[in-house]
Amino acid sequence: MVHRTDTRQRMLDSAADLFHTQGYHATGLNQLVSAVGAPKGSLYFHFPGGKEQLAAEAVEISGERLAGLLRQLLDAAPGPGAAIAAVLDALAQNLTESDFQRGCPIATVAMDAGTESARIREACAGSYSSWQEVISDYLVRQGFESEHASMLSEVALSSIEGALLLAKLRRDLSPMRTVRDHLRLTFTKET
Repeated sequence: MVHRTDTRQRMLDSAADLFHTQGYHATGLNQLVSAVGAPKGSLYFHFPGGKEQLAAEAVEISGERLAGLLRQLLDAAPGPGAAIAAVLDALAQNLTESDFQRGCPIATVAMDAGTESARIREACAGSYSSWQEVISDYLVRQGFESEHASMLSEVALSSIEGALLLAKLRRDLSPMRTVRDHLRLTFTKET
């Protein structure tokens, strides 16, 4: 039983990585099972819903991981302006370390398959909602009114997503720096 769980987790981890860099349609089932050294039938054993189920669960895992990173970065900073800057800096570092291949872990799948599959769309939307909630909850703990924190967290998330996409396409971090500097000022001014 432990081996099956390990294989399932390795498939999820591999799928999360491949979907992040290649998207849903460019990632084949043979590539997924080959990456973990498992027979193709094991994919359907662990994921009876096939690639769609695997993608939805991989998106959920990627979303949870980024939510954890957001919490860690926000909580470690001395204030809201520094906190949002730390988030942008960490995402920019991830982008450069991957040679501009790994932007948002959800966006590639969301744009690639989110309109075709309700299951994948819901997983992507759930991840984005959880990230917005992490930022909003942090801002409330920093003294922001709940409604204002919710609005600012949506602006921040939308800005970060746009900056990641532009930086990835341009292979240039200037959109990340611009958004970081703007959000840092906004979050500092608001407190």
